[in-house]
Amino acid sequence: MISPSTRRVFIAASCSLWAGSRFAFPAIAEDQTAEDASPIPDVEAESTTRIVYDGARTQRWRIGLKLETNGVTCNDILATFPIPMDWPEQKVTMISQEIDPSVNRWDVRELSGGARQVVLTIPRAIRGSDPEVMFLIEVTRSRVLTPEKVDDLVIPTKLESNMKIYLGNSPYIDATDGRIRNAAKEFQTTEYPNDWARVEAIYDWVREKVEYVEGDIKSASQALRDGKGDCEELTSLFVAMCRANRIPARMVWIPDHCYPEFYLEDAKGVGDWFPCQAAGTRQFGSMDEYRPVLQKGDRFKLPEKRQVVRYVAEFFRCLPEGKKDPKPIFIREAIDN
Repeated sequence: MISPSTRRVFIAASCSLWAGSRFAFPAIAEDQTAEDASPIPDVEAESTTRIVYDGARTQRWRIGLKLETNGVTCNDILATFPIPMDWPEQKVTMISQEIDPSVNRWDVRELSGGARQVVLTIPRAIRGSDPEVMFLIEVTRSRVLTPEKVDDLVIPTKLESNMKIYLGNSPYIDATDGRIRNAAKEFQTTEYPNDWARVEAIYDWVREKVEYVEGDIKSASQALRDGKGDCEELTSLFVAMCRANRIPARMVWIPDHCYPEFYLEDAKGVGDWFPCQAAGTRQFGSMDEYRPVLQKGDRFKLPEKRQVVRYVAEFFRCLPEGKKDPKPIFIREAIDN
């Protein structure tokens, strides 16, 4: 039992490049244990009709948590970490899992909007025990090629309720900011051969207006004002400008990088998400990238966070006995190419 004098909560979130979030996910079942937890389930990929995929490559990744107790006993441990999921350009398969006996429950949670995370609890980790939870995951990803026919694609006039999130504000994506809305008017009043050309004009405008300069994170409107930003700001500004023009758009997160996707439909109302490279080599409607997709989206709600975030980062919380803090080490590494 923890005495009142030593009862304190230790919370550690990862130093991932991005932190952000919306949406509830199911709780761990009360009878779920480490022994009977189901493996990572398959997620049905989004259907696509226009995009072509090419040159699939497979990598294996180790993803998990190593807890260094650092000389203290830890009680009531809650840890979460994101894992990749299936997308049209990506297939994810779990090869193996190593669950420390001290883990009494673990589960995989799906977050509406495009993210998945492992959630685990450990009632008590004795100092020096250093429990570890590790998954070996195989990710097969393909390049995305530019569609051969684009002139019939249009901005959707009606959206399902689950798509409307991609027209609003998200953390650092202030699509309703006055500066963004004023800039968006240029693309609303200018005539273009088709809506694909309209989105491409927004894309080129963003790359012209914002010089790539690494620095502290800032909002889309701040990046537009400053004229500087890195891949996050360029992506945020493109997404914000699309949304201000009623074009659904979202962020895509991969290791050490992010890029945007925009959504257009054909004459039958069948839509696709098309990628582009906001920062770096010019790629519009295509993506020459093999790093795994970690998450898609930029507005998630987590029980552990009071505010919405745009990236689902790792999380660790416990009640340590003593004055030292444990050292949770989250692992995400490619083990072969």
